[in-house]
Amino acid sequence: MFTGIITDVGRVTKLTQEGDLRARIACAYDPAGIDIGASIACNGVCLTVIDRGTDDTPWFDVQISAESVSKTNIGDWRDGTRVNLERALKLGDELGGHIVSGHVDGVATVVSMTDEGDSTRVLFDAPHDLAGFIAPKGSVALNGTSLTVNEVDGTRFGVNFIPHTKLATNWGDTKTGDRINLEIDTLARYVARLREWGN
Repeated sequence: MFTGIITDVGRVTKLTQEGDLRARIACAYDPAGIDIGASIACNGVCLTVIDRGTDDTPWFDVQISAESVSKTNIGDWRDGTRVNLERALKLGDELGGHIVSGHVDGVATVVSMTDEGDSTRVLFDAPHDLAGFIAPKGSVALNGTSLTVNEVDGTRFGVNFIPHTKLATNWGDTKTGDRINLEIDTLARYVARLREWGN
């Protein structure tokens, strides 16, 4: 379980296809504090650590199934891609964002980006089957970041990025046309299921 509060921005340094995809991600985490088998959200995808160490910088390796590659933007990763990272929530940790599972529901696309003062308003297009779960002032996780939705119009929704968010995550790298991992709010999912069950 995660909160959508990014704690580091890692960098993909190696991608190897060996049955499943294996990725090495350089990070600022102390490898001694990362257990083999631990979960780390990488751009919002919950992945399992299979190795870790230190070369010039600390790193950890994860294995990624073909299913995860097909349902997320991991297929867009290249050597040097910057990735939002979050360690799994521990009992007693502050819940600063919202409950995020690390199970990406689909991929949204960046439609436009507009600077508004020091902030940037980003318009996304969501998959049609997920758009109904996104509501104004509700929460979404985009590339693992807990964000508040400003407005919704059909399959499109807007989010405002303050300067801190752009600096503390990989959102400063974003451009129009980028594919973004989208996880809808767990509460919205259950409300929709209850409504469906009641009909």
